[in-house]
Amino acid sequence: TGITLVPRALDALGFTNVHIVEEQATPDGNFPTVKSPNPEERPAMQLALDLALSINADLVMATDPDADRVGAGARNHHGEFELLNGNQMASLIIYYLLNAWKDAGKLTGNEFVAKTIVTTDLIDQMCERYGVKCYNTLTGFKYIAEVIRELEGKEQFIGGGEESYGYLIGDFVRDKDAIASCAMIAELTAYAKDRGQSLFDLLMAMYQENGFYYEALVSLTKKGKSGAEEIQQMMADFRANPPKSIAGSPVVRIDDYKALTRTDESGQASPIEAGKMGIESSNVLQFFTADGTKVSARPSGTEPKIKFYVSVREPLESKEAFDDTYAQLKAKVQRVIDELQLN
Repeated sequence: TGITLVPRALDALGFTNVHIVEEQATPDGNFPTVKSPNPEERPAMQLALDLALSINADLVMATDPDADRVGAGARNHHGEFELLNGNQMASLIIYYLLNAWKDAGKLTGNEFVAKTIVTTDLIDQMCERYGVKCYNTLTGFKYIAEVIRELEGKEQFIGGGEESYGYLIGDFVRDKDAIASCAMIAELTAYAKDRGQSLFDLLMAMYQENGFYYEALVSLTKKGKSGAEEIQQMMADFRANPPKSIAGSPVVRIDDYKALTRTDESGQASPIEAGKMGIESSNVLQFFTADGTKVSARPSGTEPKIKFYVSVREPLESKEAFDDTYAQLKAKVQRVIDELQLN
């Protein structure tokens, strides 16, 4: 699907220096060049990365088979290709769109962005700075589409996304869309290059302005019926005995989407409204700490699997501090994982 439309979209926008991985240019449902055709996994991007290094490219992009998700990589400040995760790319797209709308004088206070509750809160932070509403929905693009439909004719949708590499620019398409996303990622790379920056430089500038947010996903699979019961027990234990602090910072808020309640640090519970756009009862728990750490627990409804989304943040003082700050954030995520025994 991607090979049919992405090159045409890039060509229509004037991108002529586009190189295609020829071994992957012919559609083949067996996907002979990869173990899994998933752009979230580095091996699926390896042939593209090899080609990019050989021709000194600025940007690598790969869509999944039905071209609704896209993975991308750019050269970091050490000159090495680094793959950006879904939270980073969703944030960069929204960062670019917010700036573009502001520069064009199109922000009137009636615009909005939509994302899922397990996607980085960096997007919420940026929207707040620009006076743009940010709606958080349950996981799944159908919920983002629901928000767009509900607000049609009332508020203007700028863009949105989710951490699992799905993004949406404008409301012409009502599902995650790798075609428009590839066009937008190429555009913001060109925007950065016009200013003597790489896409990675733009990422670091965004972190300097808004804080360095780092996210990690832990996915646990337990076998069979006993595994499903074990996961149910994990969720029951988290509800019965929620952590008082995480990585040294007190828990100040707990959102339970199954009970649709939000509990503050004093133990006072208030309802999360069912029927609110993109929100219904769902077996998801979220813990928020005073220093901005967020941990979300979300079991699968169809298999004995549970996902934990861990998000931490620190200020980024300068580009030069990037590596040290990154190392601190990664160490903090590991501390959270060890403390909560998410492994």
